[in-house]
Amino acid sequence: MKFTFEVFSNTRNYLKNILEKTSLEDLNKIHETFNNNIIWNIGHIVVSEQLLVYKLSGLQTSLSDEMIDKYRKDSKPEAFVAQNEVNEIKDLLLSTIEKTKADYKNGIFKAYNEYTVSTTGNTLTNVDDALQFVLFHEGLHIGYIKALLKVIKK
Repeated sequence: MKFTFEVFSNTRNYLKNILEKTSLEDLNKIHETFNNNIIWNIGHIVVSEQLLVYKLSGLQTSLSDEMIDKYRKDSKPEAFVAQNEVNEIKDLLLSTIEKTKADYKNGIFKAYNEYTVSTTGNTLTNVDDALQFVLFHEGLHIGYIKALLKVIKK
């Protein structure tokens, strides 16, 4: 799992860099060919990892119910996201994955509620499956973010 957590660290730092270099207006912009924006995709990445790894393991997430509801699967941007919330998401990008790494190392993930993901149809049966899928999921959303950056900069 060392490599898995190394990839998490690299992708999360990549996303943190996007948050730092992109204007608040551009983070919130929904291009006409998309149904969400950059900040929603990044918030969704944070929320999805917590739900797929912690919630399905029967453990408490590190996020508020409000944040989970705002960025979970099948949600969409409802309002402009202010800078303080962008900062919170930026902090959570790294803090959540560091906590997951420590908790994994400490063996807290014992049980897991099987879950079939709609994206690929794969069934997650344990935390290792979940972590592998989360990396794929984050890569998928990084692709959306890169496409959004391209179209909003035109």
